[in-house]
Amino acid sequence: MHRGKGMKFVGDSRISADRKPNIPKDYSEYPGKTEAFWPNFLLKEWMVGAVFLIGYLCLTVAHPSPLERIADPTDTAYVPLPDWYFLFLYQLLKYTYASGPYNIIGSMIIPGLAFGSLLLAPFIDRGPERRPAKRPFTIGFMLLAVASIFYLTWESAAHHDWEASKKQGAIVEGAEIDKESEGYQLVKDNTCISCHGAELTGSATAPSLIDTGLSPEEISKIAVEGKGAMPAGVFKGNDEELETLAKYISELKSE
Repeated sequence: MHRGKGMKFVGDSRISADRKPNIPKDYSEYPGKTEAFWPNFLLKEWMVGAVFLIGYLCLTVAHPSPLERIADPTDTAYVPLPDWYFLFLYQLLKYTYASGPYNIIGSMIIPGLAFGSLLLAPFIDRGPERRPAKRPFTIGFMLLAVASIFYLTWESAAHHDWEASKKQGAIVEGAEIDKESEGYQLVKDNTCISCHGAELTGSATAPSLIDTGLSPEEISKIAVEGKGAMPAGVFKGNDEELETLAKYISELKSE
């Protein structure tokens, strides 16, 4: 220490005695970059993300997700439909060379190539430019992907029978069903549950067997002669079994 030069006290040798102001680097020499990523650019991204997140939360509160009835694996008439963000993949599987014997192409190969290319795009196009006109490969592929998703989603939504979907998924009042009873065994043996469901609450192609308001005689006639989409001759038992079946269905009441 020299007299008149002053003194500096450092509590930790790892901390510099000369403090420098937190000034971001000058990015003007890099084309397309005008600000520091941290904290300038990242803070803006967080603010935009927060606005969208709050918007989605408001939508979920104002319009809750619709619920359908309990899944019934015995309902062979039920047509499943994925959520809107998977509709484009659902539509892709309807095309000739992406379904049936080529199902592996539509379910694995095409989506795998598309999403794999999107993941690899930042590594393929590593230029410093951020202007779209200077990055034709990345921007072009992204626009193609977005256009394909929008088109396939629209095709699926425009050609789907939404009324049938609403009907098949409608929540209906059920009944307390004794699946060990003779009546239910007759329902099961005559394949009634393939259309009306294991809980007998109906489907998109068959009505509910609960609270029918029909007499045993009327039910017996329908079981033998058919009605609407139900063909004749579905029931294969004898007269005594038909009487038991008709009485069982007529007594099914909602809880």
